[in-house]
Amino acid sequence: MYSVNVPVPGQARQLATELYPSLRAFETIRENHSMVLKRLGDQAHISQLQHRVNRALEGTAPVEARIVGIEYFSDPPLGTAPVVYLAVESPGLESIHRELLDAFDPVDGLEGPEYVPHITLARGGSLEDATQLASRDLEPIEWTVDGLEFWNGTEKVPVSRVPLSM
Repeated sequence: MYSVNVPVPGQARQLATELYPSLRAFETIRENHSMVLKRLGDQAHISQLQHRVNRALEGTAPVEARIVGIEYFSDPPLGTAPVVYLAVESPGLESIHRELLDAFDPVDGLEGPEYVPHITLARGGSLEDATQLASRDLEPIEWTVDGLEFWNGTEKVPVSRVPLSM
């Protein structure tokens, strides 16, 4: 599965490390943090897929993003529940998501109007643990997204960078 991902700032990774003791109550803890902006599917012609992404984002300016707290999905469309995540506010990223929907079909239940910008921390476990974690106050983390990553989900690595131009 290929996707376009938002690089996660170092402060978010540091926060996830600080939260680790509280995340141990969950079945799985995300070790590598990323933020999916748009799923692209599996394609045999990776270079063509990358070219389509670059064309779709041509002329797109950098955007601001902000982690505002911890939230959870109590009933996610895929996988075990709950999913605990860092909530990201960014009208700019939501706009880029919509631009990518013009070039690539949405994944039902995950994209389009259902898209929620977030960085997954952990999943599986009790709603009580998720609620308790979500009640924590966090200092917001703000950053400028000046590029995106073309991501190989099978290998869990970025394949290339997609710059956002000024």
